[in-house]
Amino acid sequence: MTSSRVLRLALTGDSILQRRLLSRSDETLRPLFDLIRGTDVAFTNLEVLANDYRGDPALESGGSHFGAPAWVLDELSEAGFGLFATATNHCLDYGISGLLHTIEALDARGLSYAGIGRQLEDARRPVYYGHPQGTVAMLSCSSSFAKGQEASAQTVDMPGRPGLNPLRIETVHEVTPTQLAALREIAEGLGLEGQRQQNLKMGFGFPPSDPAIFPLGGMDFRAAERTALRTKPKEKDVESMIRWIREARGLSDLVLVSVHAHEQGATKEDPAEFLPLFARRMIEAGADLVVGHGPHLLRGLEIHQGKPIFYSLGNFIGQNELVPRIPADGYERFRADPAMTPGAVYQKRVDHDRGGFPSDRRFWESVMPVLTYRDGALAAMEFHPVSLGLGEARHLRGRPRLAEGEEAERILGRFADLSRPFGTEIRIDGARASLPVSAFA
Repeated sequence: MTSSRVLRLALTGDSILQRRLLSRSDETLRPLFDLIRGTDVAFTNLEVLANDYRGDPALESGGSHFGAPAWVLDELSEAGFGLFATATNHCLDYGISGLLHTIEALDARGLSYAGIGRQLEDARRPVYYGHPQGTVAMLSCSSSFAKGQEASAQTVDMPGRPGLNPLRIETVHEVTPTQLAALREIAEGLGLEGQRQQNLKMGFGFPPSDPAIFPLGGMDFRAAERTALRTKPKEKDVESMIRWIREARGLSDLVLVSVHAHEQGATKEDPAEFLPLFARRMIEAGADLVVGHGPHLLRGLEIHQGKPIFYSLGNFIGQNELVPRIPADGYERFRADPAMTPGAVYQKRVDHDRGGFPSDRRFWESVMPVLTYRDGALAAMEFHPVSLGLGEARHLRGRPRLAEGEEAERILGRFADLSRPFGTEIRIDGARASLPVSAFA
């Protein structure tokens, strides 16, 4: 009689690592990482460039220039991670050359990563992580990026551009008819509409496919009963992802889709309108789970067709305050004196912990789901509360550890509250939480 194969998969959010992790020797951190090492496959989002700070600092960074020593990959591997999502708004902080240095560091170590590549098809294709209990395929994409950071396709004549796997968004700003009339009047008065029409005539632009759309200043407007921001994923990118999901479906036991999305709905904890649309399409196409990250805080869990969608797992490692090198454009952006040291610049940025990440506990709390699959079917789901040590010294906070006591109950309670609007009822038992099998059976 053939025994069933049981695979345990650990999931984490953004890993911003700058210092040695000491996952085996630090008694505060080790219980969490022993838990990760005890699973069969562990996933994290690599939010830094493992480029040894080599490359050309880009004008448009993801907020900060997240270069890092290449040995952070060794630290994360020792911590138990085997799957690395790499499509983020930081992967071109050091330009194409910095991205290529990172790809070389990942390849030299034989690590399983997806989401970046030397041309678009490389960035889109899945990576396969093999384990005796099963093979996990992973695709990685990002909706948050600056123009030009997305990889481009190669042609018979020209190579493609290195970059990330893009999930582009179609955005329409709905306004009242009165507001739309005012925008048209402003565009006419400033000569902007005349310039747009001239560009169309010269062949430098195209009219909107929807005649109800009025373009202005790079944004699309449409009349509606009330103001609203409407977003949906670009169909071309969705279909490209689906193409590879179908491929991976036949070549692996599980298919994981990673999406890096900073965009928000009514609040930062609400995903933007396009994200549930995209995630559900991925599940319907054959993905077994969708893992989101990017806003650096927790969002809720949805079960769609019996499969989980994590809209954001928040921060897992948060050492952005320890970035040791800031390019000139970074000093300019933060309005900091170039004579200031990097640590001083970050303290200025957060107004000595009165603003930014250090002022909001939500950025320092997360959960780590551990999913159990039996013969490819989801059989159990448990959630471990994670604290990043807010309140510790700057060089110590940002390191993850299992939360305990009231902190653990608060983190799990908030995760349950965020998941309830999606129809997900999480069961909390002290410092542990789970989802009943009936939710996904």
